Amino acid sequence: MLSYILRRLALIPLTLFGIIALNFAIVQFAPGGPVEQVLAQLQGLNVGATARISGVAGDSVSTDSTYRGAQGLSPDLVAEIERQFGFDKPPLERFILMLGNYATFDLGESYFRSQRVSELIVDKLPVSISLGLWSTLIIYLVSIPLGIAKAVRDGSRFDAATSYAVFIGYAMPSFLFAILLIVLFAGGQYWNWFPLRGLTSDNWDDLSAFGKMLDYAWHLVLPVTAMVVGGFASLTMLTKNSFLEEINKQYVLTARAKGLSPNRVLYGHVFRNAMLIVIAGFPATLVGMLFTGSVLIEVIFSLDGLGLLGFEAIINRDYPVVFGTLYVFSLIGLVLNLLSDLTYHAIDPRIDFEAQSA
Repeated sequence: MLSYILRRLALIPLTLFGIIALNFAIVQFAPGGPVEQVLAQLQGLNVGATARISGVAGDSVSTDSTYRGAQGLSPDLVAEIERQFGFDKPPLERFILMLGNYATFDLGESYFRSQRVSELIVDKLPVSISLGLWSTLIIYLVSIPLGIAKAVRDGSRFDAATSYAVFIGYAMPSFLFAILLIVLFAGGQYWNWFPLRGLTSDNWDDLSAFGKMLDYAWHLVLPVTAMVVGGFASLTMLTKNSFLEEINKQYVLTARAKGLSPNRVLYGHVFRNAMLIVIAGFPATLVGMLFTGSVLIEVIFSLDGLGLLGFEAIINRDYPVVFGTLYVFSLIGLVLNLLSDLTYHAIDPRIDFEAQSA
């Protein structure tokens, strides 16, 4: 198993290189880069991220009328702005410099926030971790008992009734459910029971320790609920199908024939085998909650986390933040995927990834 772990760890830098290289190449063709946005501001124009550039689509181009908004500005000024953003160098040189910095976890400095990217990520990470961890834990606490109950009562009225709820949760995107929650419970149309923005109240510093816990939980109710509804359906059906598959196997029939009680058969024999795929998928579920499900939720509820940070960076063409968050997302995701494989092996030592890859 050790050699398998070492091979997986060796693949992480190569995978990161491929991800960064592909996205860096795409960015070179994205219109409305940071240089053009600054030039537009100097000219008093309202040029957003979707503005087109006459000439080559990118930022490192010549200064003789290639930037919209550069007309009437000194070429020396345009060249100085390019130098400040680092676009005075060819793309390949900028890419090699970025890789060298990333190898030492130097993620650079934000173009428009006057703060290092690593500091921004550290500041925003607790919000995303809070959403991801609480959502994942609640999803598992709800889905596993519900999936087991559906498997035991397969075909019953309970199974049919809960299936409707599961299908609705599966069909409704989390961001759409978040909007519904705002309309119903955050003063949008009916009740104003929960806050709409942030994870803490304005008087957070004046609250007691217990008051801070309640205030924190109060702010988490709506965003976490929206993420849970979007994620519990698939895990519930996975749990049910996994238990159904094990319940119909020969060793379960043998255990029942020996006179064991239904609970003894279910939790003494079926549970470990059926829960293998469910528990081992915990890291992957956490990755989805952290880096996929939370992005729109953070935007909708104005939660200052990594999702909102990355979204604003893309809109503003803040490339150091874009690539810095992408680098951190990818690295954490790859590590958690490795932990997922190790979890499989820990739960069932019969699973040997090293033998399968040999």
